[in-house]
Amino acid sequence: MRLDDYIESLEPDEEAERRRLAKEKSYAITDHLEEFERNFERALSGDSLVGSTAPSIFVGRSSYPDVPIGVLSPVGDEDDAESYVTDGEWYRRGYGIDDVLQRRTGLLNSNKRADVDSPSVASRLAPSVHDAWDGFVGVQREVAIADRPVDLEIGLNDDPDLGLKPGADVATPRGPRASASGAELRENPHVPRPVKKTLEDDDWRAQGAMTYLYRRGFDVYEINSILSAGALGEADQRRLVPTRWSITAVDDTVGQFLRGRIRNAPSIDEVQVRANEYMGNRYWIVLAPGSWEFELVEMKAPGSIWNPNPDDDVWLQSASEGYEGRSSYVEETAGAYYAARLGVLEHLESIGRQAKCLVLREVSDDYWAPVGVWQVRESVRNAFEGVPGEASDPDLERAALAGEYGEAETFHAALDGLAPQLPISAARLRRKSELAAGLQSNLSAFSSPDG
Repeated sequence: MRLDDYIESLEPDEEAERRRLAKEKSYAITDHLEEFERNFERALSGDSLVGSTAPSIFVGRSSYPDVPIGVLSPVGDEDDAESYVTDGEWYRRGYGIDDVLQRRTGLLNSNKRADVDSPSVASRLAPSVHDAWDGFVGVQREVAIADRPVDLEIGLNDDPDLGLKPGADVATPRGPRASASGAELRENPHVPRPVKKTLEDDDWRAQGAMTYLYRRGFDVYEINSILSAGALGEADQRRLVPTRWSITAVDDTVGQFLRGRIRNAPSIDEVQVRANEYMGNRYWIVLAPGSWEFELVEMKAPGSIWNPNPDDDVWLQSASEGYEGRSSYVEETAGAYYAARLGVLEHLESIGRQAKCLVLREVSDDYWAPVGVWQVRESVRNAFEGVPGEASDPDLERAALAGEYGEAETFHAALDGLAPQLPISAARLRRKSELAAGLQSNLSAFSSPDG
């Protein structure tokens, strides 16, 4: 499809967009907290939560290496515990910002503090993470490696703190928290065979174990939880990993594995442009012939959560890598970089091709609360797969829903076609984007797959 026709097909119906925003911009979080408090009082038996079901875990990073560790469990909705797990299903179900925050405010974080290397130093039976299968640390690990929510009994030292902590763009938003005195399993968790294999091999490095699980069909969300619980890697190297760090570590490790898979693959043979929109974030993905290169440019609108002053200019951030990848952590765009890169690499690996890729992310003021980089990952993934997200009204006819893309003669032509859709000028984009500036100075690169 010609690029101009593709862009025209993406234009939203203004009335449908107003209906969507009116529905999404609901600030009824206090109502969810009040409901949580009522459910908590009904579920409490003495100082214990009996019949609690934990679908996931959380490892904090404050005061590292003495960090808070917790099990996350819905209160009052135990039968639907699996829907509280952050993963790609949230995108497929069309969850909006309000839906995500509802789940986070209904998810109790029962936590204790532990040392990341020796979480139970007072016990000779559990001197390190590698050996910790008893006590609160052991229960948390059992939850992390299980393939379904686990029934628990949790002892609490106090009532939960109901202060909403949305978290950061990388971290999963957190709801109420309570200090735990302990936790006990009420069932034997079911652990998949590949996870057992990684646990039993004390000499398997974490990177290899992560890619093994990914190749066996585990998504990055599941691998992240296992890594965070200190259940991957060589025995003497295993430690608890703060959730925020483990998310990026898994995205990066799997991304490097996929980059290796396409390293000698032929290039795509045309310039392609894809788009997606979700939760007030709009994505443009430009693939061009040539060897692997990648760049993410973020454009954050005035009045958005990351650029709160409505009188400021659009805030630009970018990060990039060449054919050999990166040797240092991305500071400017942080976890969003690795999440977006993963989505692109999964697509290229699936078609057995490599390409140069520029991802443009526009963060509008409709993104009124952070939900985590999972939405970046899923938005990029589904720009290729053609699956609609919550931001796509059912009445809209979007070419992206059919997995289609726009074609351009050159990378330069693609940027020219996109320019009217962006909140910044093409000249400002070139000044910020190394990939755009470099490719536009060498348009002959697009005449050959080896360029």
